Amino acid sequence: MSPDQIAALPKVSLHDHLDGGLRPQTIIELAEAISLELPATDAAALGTWFAENADSGSLVDYLKTFDVTTAVMQTREGLERVAREFVQDLAADGVIYGEIRWAPEQHLTRGLSLDEVVEAVQEGLDNGVADVAASGRSIRVGQLVTAMRHADRGLEIAELAVRHRDNGVVGFDFAGAEAGFPPSRARAAFDYLAEQNFPATVHAGEADGLESIRSALLDGRALRLGHGVRIAEDVTIDSNDDEATYVSLGRLSQWVRDREIALELSPSSNLQTGAIAAWGREIVDHPFDLLYQLGFRVTVNTDNRLMSNTTLTGELALLVDAFGYDLIDLEIFQRNAAEAAFLPYEERLDLVDAIVTGFGDA
Repeated sequence: MSPDQIAALPKVSLHDHLDGGLRPQTIIELAEAISLELPATDAAALGTWFAENADSGSLVDYLKTFDVTTAVMQTREGLERVAREFVQDLAADGVIYGEIRWAPEQHLTRGLSLDEVVEAVQEGLDNGVADVAASGRSIRVGQLVTAMRHADRGLEIAELAVRHRDNGVVGFDFAGAEAGFPPSRARAAFDYLAEQNFPATVHAGEADGLESIRSALLDGRALRLGHGVRIAEDVTIDSNDDEATYVSLGRLSQWVRDREIALELSPSSNLQTGAIAAWGREIVDHPFDLLYQLGFRVTVNTDNRLMSNTTLTGELALLVDAFGYDLIDLEIFQRNAAEAAFLPYEERLDLVDAIVTGFGDA
């Protein structure tokens, strides 16, 4: 399948960070307005700078590139523009439903309150949806309000998310430096979310291993795992003298598979941050196919389109090249994402129907 064919297919994006999806030219213009010095003032050169510095093999170093993007997202105008363009770019890539995650607590340095930044982003998302509709297409989006695990503001951010559940916020996310900051540190936040019947996804199994995933499920009541790629560490592959291969699952990986807990896998990002270092240094080494063949609910995501210089179409094309997937496989990935979306049951069914129809017409 060619990238053009993939681009035309209806897609669902579950793991896409707002501050990781800015247009380089937008960064330049917003930076000029606040007199912020950038590492490059040409859009192409700035895009290259992000991609090169994000490709570090370390999640901590990867996250440093966000100092630039968050710096230009501290005003209502900056947040509204970035969110609006974000939706436009998703729709241009064939996305029909997208969940957009971001951390309001990182956007308060110029006087806005937590509620004001959420409202500014929602205004931008709404305007982006209207722009897409005016072009004759349709897209639906929702906010995932993120708490940064090292900041210990989990309960406050959880309350913020629930406060805006009728104004575009569809779920809660827990992100940031994973190692040393387990979800158990924010147990009060997750208790509150459970009491409010509000869904959560947790970054786990990216920069830390099985215990991080276990904490996401136990302490975070995660309905999805942000990345979750290192669940493959709980999969054992053995061969005998007859060259037969046997695969067995540990109790944790079997629980994740059997409960159909979605894995928000992001191939390029997982390679850049070193999340798949135990398996190799190329996309073909990614345990994505192993997890797919074993029946895990795998989904395909971009994580950060700017830092990884990618799109959802690009990520799917990489997997097609690496593993020989066809139209049926790509439809399964999109159906997995639709079924795991933080939407009411009936709306998820409608989303699945839209995917089935779109793929049937391909």
